Amino acid sequence: MLNNLKLSNICYFFATGFGLGTISWLPVGTVASLLAIPIWWVLMYLFSYDFYCLFLMIGIGVGIYFCDKTNKIIGIHDHKSIVWDEFVGMWITLIIVPIHSWLLIIVAFFLFRILDIIKPWPISWCDRRIRNGFGIIIDDILASIVSIYIILLLSNLYD
Repeated sequence: MLNNLKLSNICYFFATGFGLGTISWLPVGTVASLLAIPIWWVLMYLFSYDFYCLFLMIGIGVGIYFCDKTNKIIGIHDHKSIVWDEFVGMWITLIIVPIHSWLLIIVAFFLFRILDIIKPWPISWCDRRIRNGFGIIIDDILASIVSIYIILLLSNLYD
């Protein structure tokens, strides 16, 4: 079914992370999470925190829609080519990280990726039980929330 999808389809274009998810030889979830970092950095550097939060909310909303449409066309729930959820998850995780704290950016990246891959409970429950575009996004949102709590805990330990 992937062969029938074209990047000219806006839903597929965004759901696959601007086409990144279509590159089969890449670990696309990890690469999408890495690509989310410079996007976050530019947004935080050029715009206000409030603008970033608005961007993030819009990214979640349109991501649910785009992922749902793409998911229905592919016919496989949360197919590996759908990586918009990794963008959203990283952007949420980075919301508490100062833009010049490269150590925390690296920690945020690894925490999010580990939690997104391992999917401890309740992340795994959501991944298995919730379908459609919301289901694709929610497990990454939960992984990012857990990552934020761990970052805050670590930050408090070392302050």
